[in-house]
Amino acid sequence: MKTSQAGIDLIKRFEGLKLYAYQDSVGVWTIGYGHTVGVSYGDKWTADKADAELAKDLVIYEAGVKAGVSVEICQHHFDALVSFAFNLGVSALHGSTLLRKINAGDKKGAALEFGRWVYAGGVRLKGLKRRREAERALFAG
Repeated sequence: MKTSQAGIDLIKRFEGLKLYAYQDSVGVWTIGYGHTVGVSYGDKWTADKADAELAKDLVIYEAGVKAGVSVEICQHHFDALVSFAFNLGVSALHGSTLLRKINAGDKKGAALEFGRWVYAGGVRLKGLKRRREAERALFAG
């Protein structure tokens, strides 16, 4: 399974496109659509480079979702989980109650777990609240 256009659009909408390196809300250097690996002050990209790097990044997060999910899921579940992992990391997904509930077959319970992940650096962020609501809605289909 690969991330659908709906999943890509959700990620792009919440990550935003930044063609110059910046520090995110917890101080991590970021560029493009939330790309963080090897980014440093002064980096500059084109929109085409941002799209290409997003495609490469998605492969990593798709593999992480596939490795963690042990039950059959629908495309909309997969897309929401890829967005979640893209934002928080595969290890956060793998250690989450969200994933445990999915693997236990409790998709309704899993959907409620998205709302718990709205903090960065111990601070509740409105942007993360909106993102988790959008992921939950996508997950619900």
